[in-house]
Amino acid sequence: MSEQTNLGAEAVPSASVAPPPAGRPDASDKTGLQRFMSGSVGRNLGLVAALLVLVIVGAVTAPETFTSVSNILTILRQASIIGVVSIGMTLVIIAGGIDLSVGSVLGLASVVATIAAVQDLADQLHWGVMILIALLVGVGAGLINGIVIAYGKVVAFMATLAMLVAARGLAEILAERRTLQVGNRDFIEFMNLDFIGVDILIWIFAIVAALGWVVLNRTTFGRRTVAIGGNREAARLAGINVKRHTMWLYAISGLCAGIAAVMYLGRTTAGTSTHGTLLELDAIAAVVVGGTLLVGGRGTVTGTVFGVLIFATLNNVFVQNNLNSSVQAVVKGVIIVVAVLLQQRFAKPTGRAT
Repeated sequence: MSEQTNLGAEAVPSASVAPPPAGRPDASDKTGLQRFMSGSVGRNLGLVAALLVLVIVGAVTAPETFTSVSNILTILRQASIIGVVSIGMTLVIIAGGIDLSVGSVLGLASVVATIAAVQDLADQLHWGVMILIALLVGVGAGLINGIVIAYGKVVAFMATLAMLVAARGLAEILAERRTLQVGNRDFIEFMNLDFIGVDILIWIFAIVAALGWVVLNRTTFGRRTVAIGGNREAARLAGINVKRHTMWLYAISGLCAGIAAVMYLGRTTAGTSTHGTLLELDAIAAVVVGGTLLVGGRGTVTGTVFGVLIFATLNNVFVQNNLNSSVQAVVKGVIIVVAVLLQQRFAKPTGRAT
């Protein structure tokens, strides 16, 4: 059994490479620039350059406020919640899936964690009960998504779209369309702590991103995730339990949504069904801008972090200069289109099982 497992972990990457279709140049026909830009170092350098351009624009247009330490921490704080959700989304998209339900799951988790029964239990035991409940709701919703997709053979887009609608509706029913206030002061104080001058939300984002990087780059689970996204059938033939792996990927995405729900509770001191509205779109945009292929098989957590920071910095530049939010939405759309065009220009995906 151990030999079969090792085979699944090590042999898949080579099995997932197929000869390029007729008329398409192979890797040897790429220019040096194309080879460099299609590599992880080249992609990340491009993201760093884009982020630096935004920083320079912000420093020039709002020199007195943009470069202040407090504003930098504000950018990181605003990036933290969407960043946590984006880490889970990255793993799902690398495996060739999609999760449209993360925003609604976040809202549902925030509501369940703040209903009267849970808050009473937290008062009697410990405020950690609220955190545990939020995480369990996220994982539970993710597992449902994973089971429906992997074993029910429902397309990921439709399965998670159904969860998006159902989770938001359930949150509205439980909250009775009201905002549920967090009454536990110890929880609120903990979620507003600063460690060496840095907000705890930023630390949570950093920890989740570091764990995501380790999982993707230093574990068999991460290698299998990439293999499944590169060629699902080859991964199955190599001994990977694709269905079970897919189920756990969506559970991880749900867990990240649950963590983000806790962060929302700490920042707003309230649970409501409107938390996380359209958050899934921002997460997907950050992942794509970060260089993860929507068709799967390639992506990095580092790139996703840069993608999140780019959008957070862009938003801050617009706020600092009192610019129209509608124009900001247009700029975001342009950035996403350019990112996809660059993916198509510099990335030549390997053959994939149909």
